[in-house]
Amino acid sequence: MGHVTDGDPLGEAAAELYSSDPDEFVERRGALAARAREAGQAPAAKQIAALRKPTRSAWVVNRLVRADPGAVAELAGLGEELRAAQSSLDGAAIRELSQRRRELIDSLARRAFTVAGLSAPPAAIRDEVTATLGAALADPQFAETLAAGALVRAVQAEGFGPVGKPTLTLVKGGGAARAPRGKTAPAQPARPAAPSADEVRAERERRRRAAVAEAERAAAEASQAADAATAAEHELEATVERLEEELADSRQALADARVQARRARTRQRSARQALERLQG
Repeated sequence: MGHVTDGDPLGEAAAELYSSDPDEFVERRGALAARAREAGQAPAAKQIAALRKPTRSAWVVNRLVRADPGAVAELAGLGEELRAAQSSLDGAAIRELSQRRRELIDSLARRAFTVAGLSAPPAAIRDEVTATLGAALADPQFAETLAAGALVRAVQAEGFGPVGKPTLTLVKGGGAARAPRGKTAPAQPARPAAPSADEVRAERERRRRAAVAEAERAAAEASQAADAATAAEHELEATVERLEEELADSRQALADARVQARRARTRQRSARQALERLQG
């Protein structure tokens, strides 16, 4: 295990804690904070004690980032290209970059599980790791945060659509405009003219586009609902983990208090016995 030095105790402790197995996090955090206090580094000890335990999926991503710092740069670079393509509405470039996006995220996810030593990760962890990498590609600010290798929990991707199925920005309108009907001659009976083949095709295309737009809106709403539910789930998981950590810390404090109390009672008895001997 690592150790705290006079150089950067907080950075060194974070490097160890966010690279080590999460199951050992609480115990090692306590040991590193205690070591910093013993070394006279009280502010660093307080900061170390405040570091939060990562979920297993966040730990997997941290291991990847610390083992391969260039991974975040790859995500950020491709994300910038995708945003430029979407801004210019370059369909061909968007399709090509979307394919590269899927391939890059899949490749980095496999690399992350290899680094973490997880040959068969559970589906939930695999999905969270993939979503977090997608979020880093979509959000440059989050990519900078991820580069520190101290992620606490997974993050759901919000840009470029869900992983594996990029969603393009919808452009309102697009349907064929109807030509104004001509006026009928006063003496003519009002008989609708038979539509031409071109008009029939145009109407079918208009209806198809309207149906596609409606389906895309429904898919976007469903995706937003799923994202909200996932965010709520992750928030509750984080709350449970925080409470578990606080409970573990409280139990340790109680154990320490009991030891101190027993020692104090022993000293009290010894003092009374010495006093009684002197008085006798």
